[in-house]
Parts: sequence; structure tokens; C-alpha cells
Amino acid sequence: MSDIIRGTWVVSYRELLRFLTERSRLFSSIFMPLVFFAIFGAGFNNIIGNLSPGIDFIKFVYPGIIAQSVLQSSIFSGISIVWDREFGFLKEILVAPLGRSGIVLGKVLGSAAIALMQAVIMLILAPFIKISLTPLMIAQLIPVLILISISLSGLGVLIASRMRSQQGFQVVIQIIIFPMMFLSGIFFPVNNVPTWMEVISKINPVTYGVDAIRQIFLGSSVAAGPTGNPIGVTVFGHTMTMGQDLLIVATIGAILLSLAIWAFSRQE
Repeated sequence: MSDIIRGTWVVSYRELLRFLTERSRLFSSIFMPLVFFAIFGAGFNNIIGNLSPGIDFIKFVYPGIIAQSVLQSSIFSGISIVWDREFGFLKEILVAPLGRSGIVLGKVLGSAAIALMQAVIMLILAPFIKISLTPLMIAQLIPVLILISISLSGLGVLIASRMRSQQGFQVVIQIIIFPMMFLSGIFFPVNNVPTWMEVISKINPVTYGVDAIRQIFLGSSVAAGPTGNPIGVTVFGHTMTMGQDLLIVATIGAILLSLAIWAFSRQE
């Protein structure tokens, strides 16, 4: 147990230190969500108008952009494993007196801390775009973001455990991350799309993370849009609650994290 705790602390601290010292990564992690918000939020707001009484497109997409920044940060966290393997540092970690489960948990918790830092940037923007924030909303948002980040980081570590080059990892991640991002309800409700797209969206774990964050900001307003159709996520006619969303995210996250630990434990 002490090896696991030691490994978790050492690796998570290293992940944070690496993120803060890599200016290009720090800049891109802040810049990309702002670009997406500016393009999709401001660009489509006047065209699309209100999705529900009192909820324009900016208010709808804002929680989605927070989820999008967490998604990118979490899945890309696995690239540090590939980097360490390429430069031989992974062997040093594996032979150190650190539990391998602790190494994976350290990567995941470091990613969650980084995701929270990125979310803070978006929260700072909230008053300037007329998004209301309360202490209760922030208190609810923090554990939700941590849960989503931990769940998605498991996927990043799982993929990274089988990759041998950073280029290969980035190609695979891009193939995975863009469908997960655009088919998760970040930019449009998933209930008013073609059937095949709706099915894919509702087996996408990010969809439920986005919906949970959106419910924190919009509350019961996700229950029905202007035509009576919910702008939240419905499964077999049932509109998901935030608790149900988080249960799905936690279940999938536990599976992914277990697979990531198993795959990483097989490293030689």
C-alpha cells in the first residue's frame, strides 16, 4: 500500500510540474477551449438563437466547452507515458520501488489537477459572457470534473500503454477524440439528430459528462426545449438526472482505469 501511495504522489507531482514548465502545452491547453468557444459560441449564437426559454446558444455551449477541455487534457495525459518510453525514463520508473498501480493513479490524478486548472480559466470568463456562477455551482462542478477527468484519463493511459511513439499516439488519439467530442452533445442536443448519430452519442461516455456539467449550470432547463424536446440526454424516453449521468461515467471510468492498470502492469 505504501508503494502505491508513494507512486501516486511522485508521479502526480511530476505530471503537474511538467505541465507548468512546458509553456507550449500550457498555452495550447488554455488557447484551444477559447478558440472553440469563440468560433462555435459567438459564431452560431445569432444564427441558432434560443434552445430553450432564457437559454441561448452561448449558455448551452459554455458547459460543453468546459467538458471539452477536460476531455482533451485527460486523454492526452497518456502521452507522457509514451514520451518516457521513447527516452528510456519509463524503465527507470518501472524498476523504482513504486507500485505500478500507483504510477497509473499518479498519472490520472495529475491529469485531473491539470483539467481543474483549465476549467478555472473558463470559469473566470463566465461573468464576461453573462454566465451566472454561484459558490454552490462551483462546489458541485469540482468533484464532477475530477470524476470525468479520472474516467477519461484511464482511456488515455490504456492506449499509451500499447504505443511506442508519440506520433503514433497522437494519430490514434486524434481519431478517437474528435468523434467523442463532436458526438457528445457539446455543440448540439443529442436528441434531435439522425438515429445512427443519436445511438453513437448515447454510448459515448463523454455525453453523460457533458450533460452532468450542463445540468449544474442550467438546472431543470435541460428538461425541455422550445418544442417540448429535452435538450438534456434521454435514454429510452427517460431524461437523465445528474446522478444517473455520473453513475454511468463512474462505471465506465472504473472499467477503463482497471484495464489501464492491467495493461500498464504488463509493461516490461
